[in-house]
Amino acid sequence: MSQQPTLLLVEDDPGVYQFLLPALSAHGYRVQHARDLAQAREARGFAMVILDLGLPDGQGEQFIPHLRGFSDVPILVLSARQDELDKVHCLNLGADDYLMKPFGLQELLARIQVALRRTAIMQMRDHVYQHQSLVINRATSMVTKQGVPLHLSPIEHALLMLLASKPGTIFTHSQLLAQVWGPDYIDDTHYLRIHIGRLRAKLEDQPSSPQTLLTELGIGYRLA
Repeated sequence: MSQQPTLLLVEDDPGVYQFLLPALSAHGYRVQHARDLAQAREARGFAMVILDLGLPDGQGEQFIPHLRGFSDVPILVLSARQDELDKVHCLNLGADDYLMKPFGLQELLARIQVALRRTAIMQMRDHVYQHQSLVINRATSMVTKQGVPLHLSPIEHALLMLLASKPGTIFTHSQLLAQVWGPDYIDDTHYLRIHIGRLRAKLEDQPSSPQTLLTELGIGYRLA
């Protein structure tokens, strides 16, 4: 089996890391293991982070803005917390995905593969996103469908370029509002719904059943 990228596992529960370390290694991944925030902050050379939230020296979510200060590697949060607000909070801080405990190994492996593949594809395509007949070129700011340029409003264009910056990653309502409209608008979700609806009418073959611009109920939106 070919060697896969290095993962940073930040987890202090022996029952979890004693299961995950050999399981991930068996699937070809190199794994760095950190038992607390201090060890996580010292780690280097990893391509993705699997992050537990409850750590001995603080909350795992504290590591997210620290890492985002210098790296854009995928962050997958593992947590037993059931509150949807915790999930939204981690995504707002910059996490890419969130998996509830208990979880199955196959689901974890699938999410790791998707995150790493998405990163590799975006690097190879030089900021070009393609899904079916839709092509978004962030380098030229061009958006085409079936080879025909789409005419988007400035707001629609800004939303789409932001979503295309990390395809597959969930952008929360407040993230989209803050970055497109400004921090004073983070609670104005009706603005967002209106423009997402208009954007879908231009992007989707069947806007009532979107295949490209997807909704994460109660959280936000992502590109397929």
